[in-house]
Amino acid sequence: MAETTPRPRRRPYVRVVMIAAALFTAWHILASFLWIAPYSASAREIVGQERLSSYMIPMLGQSWSVFAPEPINGDYRFEVRAVVNGEETEWVSASDVELSMIRYHLFTPRAGIVGMDVSSQYKGAWGKLNEDQQGVVGLNYFKDDWEERMETALKAYGTDNVSAYMDQERRATAYATQVALAIWGDDVERIQYQATRQNVIPYEQRHDPDAERPGIQYSFSGWRGLIEVDGQSQDAFTKVFRAQYERMNK
Repeated sequence: MAETTPRPRRRPYVRVVMIAAALFTAWHILASFLWIAPYSASAREIVGQERLSSYMIPMLGQSWSVFAPEPINGDYRFEVRAVVNGEETEWVSASDVELSMIRYHLFTPRAGIVGMDVSSQYKGAWGKLNEDQQGVVGLNYFKDDWEERMETALKAYGTDNVSAYMDQERRATAYATQVALAIWGDDVERIQYQATRQNVIPYEQRHDPDAERPGIQYSFSGWRGLIEVDGQSQDAFTKVFRAQYERMNK
């Protein structure tokens, strides 16, 4: 009987790498499942909401809404204009500029969906305000302490949903500030933005040649002062965004 050659033992560092890879794979599968599945606070507490969010955002985030039975059924846009040297500019769709960076590209940058996300979150918060509060949002606030003054005016018509709205107001204004400075430069005096949504043709009407998309839904803001927050790099944003904007408008 021929002697069998004993299999060589794996070196210790190889075993360590294999175990680490297996543990990381298990963690990634669990985190992705908890993130993609319909929201459940108790389920996410298995690993902790904060830990889960910090792992999945911004590079790995996905949404349950891409799947049936309630897939995404509308398009969001985020449009910005500004006052530059006393003159109003035309509206620019920041979301269209970003989407052009990911269309027809295999390896797409996460920056390509920021505008749509800002629009979605802002419109959702705006929609939860009552009619009087939405009227306040449509007014101009751009002089000193404008955020505090606007929040006080909103709370005069009720306090529900105001804090959540102000968070999205600040986020949207900071993003619109970056867009405006990237396109029109340092002479921007104030900005205005609007978030829009347009639903797609309903599934049951997909074969109807006369079917038309529903009208555009608008969430308006008045003129706002500029906001720049810690962690933003205007130079880096301008370098990427303006180059793509100019490429689109050749």
